Amino acid sequence: MAGAKNRRQGTAAAAPGLQGQPHEHAPTVNGNGSAHVVEKDERKEEEEEPKENIFLFWPNIIGYSRIVLAIASLYYMPLHPRTCSLLYSISCLLDALDGYAARYFEQSTRFGAVLDMVTDRCTTSCLLVFLSSAFPRWAILFQGLIALDFSSHYMHMFATLAMGGNNTSHKNVDKSRSWILSLYYTNKTVLFIACALNEAFFIALYLLSFSSPLLSPSLLETVPDHAAEAIHRGAQVNSSLLRHLFSNPHSAGALELARANKMDSFWPWVFAGVSFPVMALKQIINVVQLVKASRWLAEGDVAMRKAQGLPRKRKTA
Repeated sequence: MAGAKNRRQGTAAAAPGLQGQPHEHAPTVNGNGSAHVVEKDERKEEEEEPKENIFLFWPNIIGYSRIVLAIASLYYMPLHPRTCSLLYSISCLLDALDGYAARYFEQSTRFGAVLDMVTDRCTTSCLLVFLSSAFPRWAILFQGLIALDFSSHYMHMFATLAMGGNNTSHKNVDKSRSWILSLYYTNKTVLFIACALNEAFFIALYLLSFSSPLLSPSLLETVPDHAAEAIHRGAQVNSSLLRHLFSNPHSAGALELARANKMDSFWPWVFAGVSFPVMALKQIINVVQLVKASRWLAEGDVAMRKAQGLPRKRKTA
């Protein structure tokens, strides 16, 4: 009885010291007041801190502008080679700028990395689709390049995430796994030159579809107005061969004829010749990337099956 009275007196003596404290710092009845105080303070700090909007990071905004420029280039692609090439080239060059912005503003994100890669794959594929229609005899080659580009990058990124962990970047390639992939992804100069000249080769082919009878023999020479007048003086002659041959101005043949001799082929041939070796090397890197990623995933499957005790030994009768 005396012990209980002393405890009540001790509690009453301690009460005045607690009256001046804020309510959230008061101890709880169950004796875990200090833990509750820490939790409330942490929740209060989290509520006061502004939440970051990943979608509005500067590198991602640059990525969105790349998409807009790429779509605009596709709109002009059928019949406006200069405008299309300019818009497409700016979209590709911004690929280097978003990486610089990510490092400068410390805004490197997984969403940005995926957005960057998906944009690269889609823009290149759209250009190759056009080249398939512009050069039908080489369509299977362009289709193969699209398949190789998509499969190698998808396999590489998936293998990196599955085997290296969620926080591992697809650009972190160890030399022991592949020295050429390590050089390609870790050396920014090599990466920029390889990607830039790879795109330059396909842009050069695109320009040649407007100018080179060697690659596209069906490019025809249109009849100029003065030559049409010489056919029969005084007669109204329609000099548009396009209108005579094709009733639908949006048909494949009409568009091919409309592209005929729209520009000189000298500089496109120069760009194609200079960039071809790098483009070929880029495709070799894609093959290496596909093979290495496949082997890495297979190694992981073997280790996982071994941990699961597979394959199980079958009982013999």
